[in-house]
Amino acid sequence: MSLSLSLDFQYTTSIEKLWTALTDPNKLAKWVVNIHSGQAMENDFKPVVGHRFQFRTQPTEWWDGLIEGEVLIVDEPNRVSYTWASGGEKHTVTWTLQDLGEGKVNLHLDQTGFSNPQGVEGAKYGWGKWCGELEKVLDQ
Repeated sequence: MSLSLSLDFQYTTSIEKLWTALTDPNKLAKWVVNIHSGQAMENDFKPVVGHRFQFRTQPTEWWDGLIEGEVLIVDEPNRVSYTWASGGEKHTVTWTLQDLGEGKVNLHLDQTGFSNPQGVEGAKYGWGKWCGELEKVLDQ
């Protein structure tokens, strides 16, 4: 059985600026951080279909510190999707951006492929924290 997570976040920014924060490796490293240490997760992400990438952080006794992915869809500046593999699980993450007008953008997240409810809850917590950090990046 495969479970999924669906979340929406609204930001006061331009769709182009939000797209850059989702696809530029330097910007990603500022908001996709190790939740336990706050350390930036270095990465080699590129918004190119077929590109394989990693997010890397300090390993712990519970986790090797790696997230492996492959870019599946790039529809600039509307949608980007990639695989997200870590800890024996492989998910698909899809971000959909929608310009709401008046300087507001909706960011919709779909993450599919969870094997258990605890994984969904963990991802919900993690993305919630990360998307709060994303807002700070957009304000810079």
